[in-house]
Amino acid sequence: MKKQIIFLFFMAFSATLFSQVHGYVKDNSGQIIPGVHIRWLGTDAGTVTDLEGHFHIPLSQVTNMLIFSSVGYVADTVDISKHNLNEHLDIVLDDYIELTELTVTQRRHGKIVNRLSINSMETLNANELRKASCCNLSESFETNPSVDVSYSDAATGAKQIKLLGLSTGYVQMLTENIPNIRGLSSAYGMSCIPGPWMESIQISKGTASVKTSYEAIAGQINVEYKKPELSDRVSLNLFTNSQGRLESNADAAIMLNDSLATGVMLHASDEFRDLDHNQDGYMDLPRIRQYNVANRWYYKNRNYTLQAFVRGLSEYRKGGQTKGDYHVGIDTERYEFFVKNGFMFGGELECDDDHAHDHSSHAEEEHHHHNQSSLNFILSGSLHNQDAKYGNKRYDGNQNNIYANLIYDTELGEAHRLSVGANFNMDMYDEILETASITPYKRTEYVPGTFAEYTVNYKDLTAMAGVRADYNSVFGMFVSPRFHVRYNVADLVHLRVAAGKGYRTPNVLAENNFLLASNRKINIADNLKQEEAWNYGATAHIFIPIWNGRELGLMLEWFYTHFSNQTVADMDTDPHAVFFDNLKGKSYSSSFQIETDLEIVKGLIATLAHRTNDVKTTIGGELREKPLTNRSKSLITLSYQTPQNKWQFDYTTQFNGGGRLPDPDAVNPLWEREFKPFMIMNAQVTKNFKTWSVYAGAENITDFVQQQPIIDVQNPFGDNFDASMVWGPMHGRTFYVGLRWVLGKK
Repeated sequence: MKKQIIFLFFMAFSATLFSQVHGYVKDNSGQIIPGVHIRWLGTDAGTVTDLEGHFHIPLSQVTNMLIFSSVGYVADTVDISKHNLNEHLDIVLDDYIELTELTVTQRRHGKIVNRLSINSMETLNANELRKASCCNLSESFETNPSVDVSYSDAATGAKQIKLLGLSTGYVQMLTENIPNIRGLSSAYGMSCIPGPWMESIQISKGTASVKTSYEAIAGQINVEYKKPELSDRVSLNLFTNSQGRLESNADAAIMLNDSLATGVMLHASDEFRDLDHNQDGYMDLPRIRQYNVANRWYYKNRNYTLQAFVRGLSEYRKGGQTKGDYHVGIDTERYEFFVKNGFMFGGELECDDDHAHDHSSHAEEEHHHHNQSSLNFILSGSLHNQDAKYGNKRYDGNQNNIYANLIYDTELGEAHRLSVGANFNMDMYDEILETASITPYKRTEYVPGTFAEYTVNYKDLTAMAGVRADYNSVFGMFVSPRFHVRYNVADLVHLRVAAGKGYRTPNVLAENNFLLASNRKINIADNLKQEEAWNYGATAHIFIPIWNGRELGLMLEWFYTHFSNQTVADMDTDPHAVFFDNLKGKSYSSSFQIETDLEIVKGLIATLAHRTNDVKTTIGGELREKPLTNRSKSLITLSYQTPQNKWQFDYTTQFNGGGRLPDPDAVNPLWEREFKPFMIMNAQVTKNFKTWSVYAGAENITDFVQQQPIIDVQNPFGDNFDASMVWGPMHGRTFYVGLRWVLGKK
């Protein structure tokens, strides 16, 4: 009897498994198309393709005709009775319509809002990154309304990003979905990822999946490097600007056989001028010389995929007085690697080679395959060494990191998916601060953790609940619950709500050593606690069909972050010091954003966005607005592409709201209490040829520069010298020109 029950269960399961149509939708060039609408002819039963272009839909009892449609592509109707349903369908949609004497083309957008992701996510692809100079990751968000990038000080060139009004430490930075740019690399790491190396950037707001780690509080930013199995054979990018910056990038990829590919990426840049726009005798920005090389491998054999990556970096920053004894020098060396292993169970991996390369990517969107389960193991490590001199002060820091992540995914029927796993992270810090005396800072922190995440789909509702438990060798055990819901009110209206908890370890000296370029005394309290916060979010994405098959995209987003504990940087109590201490009171960030995207006429795409920030922290017993934080930001971008993509014109205007500055000395005030709103304008023109293109542009067209970015600049060894009062651009109008050349795939 028991055997019969098992047999009947197996037959029922098999019938469910094979009573559906599944496959992938691509365009003429073989690139996947996410968000394709699929429905049975004459019915309302349908679905859409996921981020990897994959779909599955139950068989219809009414018809065999399946319709595929997407804005910008020719709709296609497929008779599935002519196909083997045990194999996946490869559907190709034409991205143009040919008439007798006319060809109509559809431009592919550079920014893609993932309609299928359960959390709020957008992807910036190569088209978006090429709208500006984009020499490195820190310069990749000029056309994006969600992410702010600013200088941390006026001496070192360190940059920080802000998402939802919160700075870099609260945004988990990933490369290839592996935690990176953290600790010692957080201040300068974004400038060490060359723009031409990047395939795409994913921006996820709010707490994300529990699979990666517990650190995401305001969101995640993930960088995907170029893949050798998908890349052009050779590409070259040369760049120079009016400030004396010269940069060259080259990458090459080769398929050694059907299963094995490798690629090499090279970068070299240098700056040949001492910039002093305001003639104060102090360099506006440091001169940076950087060499960067990476090699990655890809191997696929049936149900097993392997990726390996190794990178080496050398960078030197030189700043300070143009003529004088105060100099800043920062020497950095970094080496890193990762290895990814992906195993699929339940049969042959039913995924085209173009998209089997990363089974760990895109958090909530991974493993939408016909197979029932997968196992992924990721191992990464890095060695980071930084030797810095700020006048008569020195800082030497070393950070070694090992990270491992094991993820098991399984589909529990058509509507249910379970992910479980374990990961391990270890950081070894060895820092020495030399001011009036020598102070060593040493810490080894290891964090093993486990997680589980369950996703259920019911008609237009998708819910995901995840929880992870971690043990920190310094702070003990802690638990991070996270919950996401997406509801499709209609095919073009998507609502999302989310709530989750995040933690992070304060690495005060490693993340803020650029403050040594000022003469504020750094005071770090003993026994700093682990930072802990809840994040809540609600978004509405509405896609409104308008004329000629175009859509108006309207996005409304609100996120609120409440800190249970936070490491507060107090620059108000004493204008000659900064105090790092545990939060004593309330701290929160509230961010609201509205954004619209529209192709106004053929080839002309416009984005308009506005965001308000309300960020407050208890400082000195009083709940106050966080200093050096813009209260608002507005953005207008226009991008026009001529027919046949021979010319492209891009224009961006940023309106940055004012904000509060740290309190000046009451007796001898050397700066204002507020900074005023300001505007930045950028423009670029690109001429495309068959295998190469030339681009030229201007940044900060209005030549707006913050006056007096350094306090008491003439006395760099005095008590009043302060380079941390930066809220606007420090260099004026800049012109640039570049050349791109590509030898495409065979």
